Amino acid sequence: MSEPLAERMRPRSFDDYVGQQHLVGKDAVLRKMIESGRVSSFILWGPPGVGKTTLAQIISHRLETPFYTLSAVTSGVKDVRDVIERAKSGRFFNSASPILFIDEIHRFSKSQQDSLLGAVERGIVTLIGATTENPSFEVIRPLLSRCQLYVLKPLEKEDLLQLLNRAVTTDVELSKLNIQLKQTDALLRYSGGDARKLLNILQLVVESCPGDQIVIDDEMVVACLQQNPLAYDKEGEMHYDIISAFIKSIRGSDPDGALYWMARMIEGGEDPQFIARRLVISAAEDIGLANPNALLLANAAFDAVMKIGWPEGRIPLAEAVVYLATSPKSNSAYLGINHALEIVRQTGNQPVPLHLRNAPTKLMKDLGYSDGYKYSHDYPNHFAPQQYMPDALKDTRIWQPQHSPIEERQYQHMLQCWGDKYKNE
Repeated sequence: MSEPLAERMRPRSFDDYVGQQHLVGKDAVLRKMIESGRVSSFILWGPPGVGKTTLAQIISHRLETPFYTLSAVTSGVKDVRDVIERAKSGRFFNSASPILFIDEIHRFSKSQQDSLLGAVERGIVTLIGATTENPSFEVIRPLLSRCQLYVLKPLEKEDLLQLLNRAVTTDVELSKLNIQLKQTDALLRYSGGDARKLLNILQLVVESCPGDQIVIDDEMVVACLQQNPLAYDKEGEMHYDIISAFIKSIRGSDPDGALYWMARMIEGGEDPQFIARRLVISAAEDIGLANPNALLLANAAFDAVMKIGWPEGRIPLAEAVVYLATSPKSNSAYLGINHALEIVRQTGNQPVPLHLRNAPTKLMKDLGYSDGYKYSHDYPNHFAPQQYMPDALKDTRIWQPQHSPIEERQYQHMLQCWGDKYKNE
């Protein structure tokens, strides 16, 4: 049986590698490290089909050092310890550490990651991990702190077109056919920046066309995928498309859409913690101050799922989804912190005004630390006007309230306290 097209087209060197030029282009950080022959532990984070496993395989071909591979889906603590023991016994004095590549490292449990930590700390192995999930959620902090993090991006249109043209002209099977790419919009749209998905769709379309003369257009691609709705979604390759639809349905106040997309994720075998985390994020980002209870309910649903698991966990998740979707929406806190971060990056470390500084010692008091500070609770309505921003930013506005009953009350309270300072711009 012939290999899948995506596997046949997997690059074997940097010269064939498509995309991620910020990491593997000429003089890019990751390429320079690999070409030097001395690789430190790192984690590759990015969506499916953008070249994480391929990068690891290129490294294994380039470096003259033992290279071990584990899949977090099928490997346990014993497998990790076996590899570490082999790495210990096979290493010569002053030689480079063997490399251990762990695919889908986000699926490793805490105990599995703990079993790795000592070997990485002592340099017994150099760890290369690949993950589609945010490592700050899925990788234990001590292990993450010992690894560089490299972020891979979805492939651009030019990258995908390059892959398509290379496949039809150089692949051992497709090059025997006369394939004309008349239109490519549908191929690119359905692939979503995922090279593996793109090549899977191309293979499906080609195999559905009899004969050696094949003209591919958008209509043919759409018709082919409608007849085979799961062919381009094998084992959850539409993961990011569906979670996007899920979050946008909540943001758009459509509980039916949100429940439907969550059901798709549940039926597809999605990790319930992944769904619950997105609900917590959505509650803070999209509902926000318009209904602060949304964050409490989303967090409670997360806790409930952790306690009761599947299948009953679907019920508190559904409760939270409906509540979030039907809640009023505000992203003022989300916009506020983003604006504040932008100001900090532009203005640097502005000094704290003296009256706001802590004064635990006599010297600090003599220097004027805390001098003139007004303790709010000593004043009527627990408020006393004073400057809280750095001198250079004292007139800068950051938080802009939005129009919901709760935020309107908060806004009116700010006007009562501060007057014109908090008038909407």
